[in-house]
Amino acid sequence: MTTILYEHPLNERIRSYLRLEQFFVQINECLSIDIKTSHNTFFTALFAIIDTLERNDIRGDLIKDLEKLEQNLIVWSQAPEVDTSAIEENLNHTVSLIKKLKCSTPQWWQLKEDKFLSSLKQRFAIQGGNSIFDLPQLQFWVSRPITETQADMNHWLSLLDQIKYALSLTLKFIRQKCEFETIKTKSGFYQDSGEGLLLLRIRINAEQNFYPTVSGNRFRYSIRFMHPCEISGRKYSEQATSFELAKC
Repeated sequence: MTTILYEHPLNERIRSYLRLEQFFVQINECLSIDIKTSHNTFFTALFAIIDTLERNDIRGDLIKDLEKLEQNLIVWSQAPEVDTSAIEENLNHTVSLIKKLKCSTPQWWQLKEDKFLSSLKQRFAIQGGNSIFDLPQLQFWVSRPITETQADMNHWLSLLDQIKYALSLTLKFIRQKCEFETIKTKSGFYQDSGEGLLLLRIRINAEQNFYPTVSGNRFRYSIRFMHPCEISGRKYSEQATSFELAKC
């Protein structure tokens, strides 16, 4: 059965994590596509990552989450019948990332000091300002040999590796700590307490003609299922609904 997985954060920290994860996915996709056609997506995602890191203490949040993960891994390593090699590998990776993130100046800060990126970022911040005719320096860059543009992109992304790997590890363990359970409702509405939760993961059969909209916070949340509608764009589903929910 083909399913669609929806995720909804229940606090701003996890919301920022999911945004960053999506930007990294977009950037990685661009690495396998001709940069002459994908440069807008690449730089838009790169600048969005820089802005997110500037506006939020992502590094501090990741350090706290990794330190909690380190403590949990130590506890889990003492459990019987546990895969100690996997625990040890993740523990070593976690400790290494914490040390790197605690460096006085984060690596990604070099992206802010890059003159070429700075000249582009100003124009990308303007609606419609990133057209190639407005940025001859960008047209020059994308016209260079692919080995040179790839080297530049790989260098820029290497400065984000610590954030990327820490983010990936943190989200992996948040997602893995909860199991999916089947929920059945008499109508297209469900609500429950969100106390202690960080993330909702909703899995729906792709053949079902509805999608979830989530509202709420870490205290309480509600899920309303919607149908696409040609007249109003969408409408509430009133039918009995079955879906899978993981409360992380």
